[in-house]
Amino acid sequence: MTHIANLRKSYERAELSEDASHADPLKQFEQWLKEAMAAEVPEPNAMTVATVASNLRPSTRVVLIKDYDERGIVWYTNYDSRKGQELAGNPYAALQFHWVELERVVRIEGIVEKVSAEESDTYFHSRPLDSRIGAWASPQSQVISGRGVLVANAARYGAQFLLNPPRPPHWGGYRLKPDNWQFWQGRKSRLHDRLQYRLVHPSDGADLSWVRERLAP
Repeated sequence: MTHIANLRKSYERAELSEDASHADPLKQFEQWLKEAMAAEVPEPNAMTVATVASNLRPSTRVVLIKDYDERGIVWYTNYDSRKGQELAGNPYAALQFHWVELERVVRIEGIVEKVSAEESDTYFHSRPLDSRIGAWASPQSQVISGRGVLVANAARYGAQFLLNPPRPPHWGGYRLKPDNWQFWQGRKSRLHDRLQYRLVHPSDGADLSWVRERLAP
């Protein structure tokens, strides 16, 4: 059996240079996301969300990005979940996309806020009926006695709401407003390309701007 410490891979698919990358990190992210979708990598919209609790213990989970623009990165979840409770106490979080087949990683850090009720309503009502019922049925992150609890809850809320379940008050969207992006492209001999974009606040009162710089891998 191969020992895990002996697993190796040479990264040789692509490169990431300052000249070939966008000055705006959102445009660079959009390009890479579209390339991941075009390459049909498994779940290119999956991202890890890292939060930190009041006791300073970090936790991570995988969610799906649902929107992005100059305002930030959006996903939807149960506000009463562990991540929701941790974001209520500490609104800073980190995201990570890992497109293994393309040998690429994107890391994003920033402050998180809830999206508007209108945005949450619009997305909620675009979901399949089973998913809308599931938002009511699952007391996310809470201990339950068994799967039967979820099945019974789903049946109860399905009978109550029929084809028109409203958005639960405890369910909605979050938007991470980036102040730091990192783009990692695997390269041969572990000399990987790693570009960082930092949001800087000019002292002269000018608009915020992004500084792009190379980090050692």
